[in-house]
Amino acid sequence: MNFASDNGAGVAPEILDAIAASSRVNAPAYGADDYTARAEAMLSEIFETKVAAFLVATGTAANALTLSALARPWSAVFCHEEAHVHDDECGAPEFFTGGAKLVGIAGWGGKITPDDLRETLGRFPRGLVKAVQPGALSLSQATEAGTIYRQGEVGALCDIAHSVGVGVHVDGARFANAMVATQLSPADMTWRAGVDALSFGATKNGALACEAVIVFDPTRAMELAYRRKRAGHTLSKGRFLGAQMEAYLKDGLWLRLAERANEAARRLGEGLAATPGMRLAWPAEANEVFVVAPNEAVEAWRAAGAQFHEWSTRSLTPEQKPRDDERLLRLVTSFETEQSEIDQLLGLYRGVYAGAAQ
Repeated sequence: MNFASDNGAGVAPEILDAIAASSRVNAPAYGADDYTARAEAMLSEIFETKVAAFLVATGTAANALTLSALARPWSAVFCHEEAHVHDDECGAPEFFTGGAKLVGIAGWGGKITPDDLRETLGRFPRGLVKAVQPGALSLSQATEAGTIYRQGEVGALCDIAHSVGVGVHVDGARFANAMVATQLSPADMTWRAGVDALSFGATKNGALACEAVIVFDPTRAMELAYRRKRAGHTLSKGRFLGAQMEAYLKDGLWLRLAERANEAARRLGEGLAATPGMRLAWPAEANEVFVVAPNEAVEAWRAAGAQFHEWSTRSLTPEQKPRDDERLLRLVTSFETEQSEIDQLLGLYRGVYAGAAQ
């Protein structure tokens, strides 16, 4: 019963086989190999436009490097106050941008609203020398609360950002899960909606260590090759990144893996919502389930060896917050999550609840 993180899942067999096969090939170094070229071409095909793609090994590198191409050292990067770039990357975005200030925006369920973005932008007028200048907007898709920005929501936020000369970045560590949830095309959810650059994640969804910085505007991409090298993220044996990304995209594997994870989260969320004493903090739209659970359930699960994280957030309304006898938990599913794990977790507390009722 491991619901701690999709990072804990293994490597998809198709991707592992691709890594092994590429190891038997003596290929040009630093990403000049055929695997990387094919992966980059596939990304352009998937997004239905010519993209500039830069493969890296971590999501933090993808986010920080992308933002460094959008924001200057005296800029502000606007994001949700609990976004991964804000809370979980040890200052990497600030470091790689040369000092750009991250400005957190509050919002229910991990999402920024148009009104809140306008209000925040109004506090940072362009041209005021004593203040950081509007530089970039970073959205998480899916969000840190497991919620999804819909196409109209992305477009509205992009329009507001562009109206003041702000580029838009999407942290897509779980982009595949968001695509499965919306049933929209990658193009519709990114550049057609106004997104300028995307951190396209694969590691949480079956890769060993592989992400892509995708830039939709070629003029913004020119410096990224140098930034990636200067940051130490241009792998000498870059074919191992290319092989992973090629296998990930081939025949829609990336979407099939995400569909498994999302379906497991849906079943888990429905089971928890139907269990007396439990309530979901937000709808389980991707592969993360946030549940407010009684303390006795948490203890029963822990005693049985279940793995998950207790969570704290400012994205809940007062009436949704856990009471003294409750805790907020995050449970994450992956392409490897089995129905038996879900059944065991749900059955444990139902047994505790039935005993208490008697």
